[in-house]
Amino acid sequence: MNRLILLLATTFATVLAVGLWIPFKALAAQELLELAWAESQARQQETRPWPWADTWPVARLALPETGQSLIVLDGAHGESLAFGPGQVLGNDDRAGPVVIAGHRDTHFRGLQHLETGSRIQLQSRDGDWRTFRVDRIRVVDSRHEQINTAQLPRDSLLLVTCYPFNGLETNGPLRYVVEATAESLMTADEANNVLSAEAVAGT
Repeated sequence: MNRLILLLATTFATVLAVGLWIPFKALAAQELLELAWAESQARQQETRPWPWADTWPVARLALPETGQSLIVLDGAHGESLAFGPGQVLGNDDRAGPVVIAGHRDTHFRGLQHLETGSRIQLQSRDGDWRTFRVDRIRVVDSRHEQINTAQLPRDSLLLVTCYPFNGLETNGPLRYVVEATAESLMTADEANNVLSAEAVAGT
């Protein structure tokens, strides 16, 4: 009887520890990503969030209508997508379209609340913010159609995730694609001036 109680207690403690470890790990990762993004902006160079990371922050993505602010990582392989959305196309010189992918059940769950006309903001490493407006939202079946980035306008942004959002199937063929076009640019100095003015007005 005592052995059974001990076994049950050990099992319960193990399940509890695993259950607490996952959200703790996610929270700690977000803190490290924020620190890496701040350092990459200060030094203007790639900064890995932890020594063994195979990715690094490349941008900050803000969805004002959902209140989300996400650190965007380089690439969209499985390990990096566990910690944040990944940029699969685009670079700092703004010479072409930007494509960012993320998981539907975590970081990009908020995409389902965007509509045509919604605002999306993207901050580059130099601190500049670009504002995009959503032009179109569509579902693409990857078995029959590929997203042709060569035909995208140079000032466009695509956010891509799996679909449907509440689906049980993983790695299904459907993709939820949010297409947006840049409409304004706010430099880092301008953004700092706005923040300073808001801070003064709030006092």
